[in-house]
Order: sequence, then C-alpha cells, then structure tokens
Amino acid sequence: MNTTDREIIHCDDIRKQYVMGEEIVHALDGVTLRIGGGELVAILGHSGSGKSTLMNVLGCLDTPTSGRYFLDGRDVSRLTDNELAEVRNRKIGFVFQTFNLLSRTTALENVEVPLFYRGESGALARRKATEALDVVGLANRLHHLPSQLSGGQRQRVAIARALVTQPSIVLADEPTGNLDTATGTEIMQLFQELNEGGVTIIIVTHEPDVARYCPRQIHIRDGKIIHDGAAVPFVETAAASSHASS
Repeated sequence: MNTTDREIIHCDDIRKQYVMGEEIVHALDGVTLRIGGGELVAILGHSGSGKSTLMNVLGCLDTPTSGRYFLDGRDVSRLTDNELAEVRNRKIGFVFQTFNLLSRTTALENVEVPLFYRGESGALARRKATEALDVVGLANRLHHLPSQLSGGQRQRVAIARALVTQPSIVLADEPTGNLDTATGTEIMQLFQELNEGGVTIIIVTHEPDVARYCPRQIHIRDGKIIHDGAAVPFVETAAASSHASS
C-alpha cells in the first residue's frame, strides 16, 4: 500500500455464496484486502476464479454474503440497492471492455451522463466533461459520435466518463479486451499517466501483459487471494482453473 495516502478500500473476510441447485458455490472465500489512495493495482484470475465477483463487490454492484467492505471510510457492505447506486455515482468510475457508450450521442454528451445523475447543471457538466476529454487527449473530438471514433478513442471517452465525477477509484474491467495490441498499450500507458497524477486505479484482467503495468498485483483463485504484491508469473494461478468456483 502507498502509505503516504489514506486507505480507500478495506475488505475484511469478504465471502460471497451462491446456491446452484443443491450446491453452494463459494465465489469469494474469505477475501481480506486493503488498497490505498493513489495505487495502481491489477486483480488477476482465470475464468471462474472469483475475480469478477470481487470486482462486483468492490464496485458496489453486489453485496457480500458476509464480511465487511469499507469504501473511502464508509461501510457499504449492507447498503440497499438505492444506496449502492448513490455510492457508485459518487465514489466509483467504471471502464468496461465494451466501452458502453451511447451510440447516438457525442463524446462530450457521453461524458456528461454521470454528472446529470448528480443533478449538476448543463453548463457545469459541459465544462467538466470538456476538461475530462482534454485529460485523455480528445479535446478535438468533443462532438464526434462513437461511430466516428476508433476503438482506442472510444475507450478514452469511456475513461473520461469515469474520471469526470472525480471518483475515489476508477475500476476497469478488461479495459483492453476489445483493442488491438498497440491500442491496448496506449490505453494502459494512459492509465499509468492518470495514476501518476494521483488517480487510484484497479484493473481487473486475466492478461499478464495488461497486469504488468501495475506495480501491485493481486492474484485470485477459487475465491481466495493467493498472491498480493509485486508481479509473479501468472502461471501460478492456472492449476485450479478447470475447477474454479466462480
């Protein structure tokens, strides 16, 4: 953890269980985790490892079966759906593999969307969205539709949308999955630059080439953290991938 910054994420013995027929699936099995402000972290795991479930909990898209999760000092473990939606809007910026842009609205209008949910005025929202697009290098693409942008540019719009509310963390789910290698490299370098500017970034991925940009890597298998620290060969997580839980 970056000890010079405050703790942003504190998970204490997080467990998430699902019932599938007569079987109980332990998607997360006692995850304890702390992430400080200003960190750049990769969460790695193969399909079925539990990394997506962990991402959903960290992103307040789901609640744990047991354990406690503090986000920016607030216990969000047992909030209602409406309360979780408010936390997501105020504290978390999301970047997805599929960009999730509105196809008939411009880059600027796409970035403004989270601000409208916060009730901010059109003029203020436009100024903030313009600034966010400038940060990601798209000041000259404000009025382009997604169909008029390359894949890398669309992901930059998505990153600007994640940044525009000045969230506590940016959570990126396989952010280079739909990009070619060169464009994916550009996006990861952008995340590095944003992190150097103080943005806390968590990247969820199964790709070691993506995770190598992150000084801290958290490897998850069978719902458990098996490594938390500097990079290690990702092959260590492969042994149980064929029978992992979620």
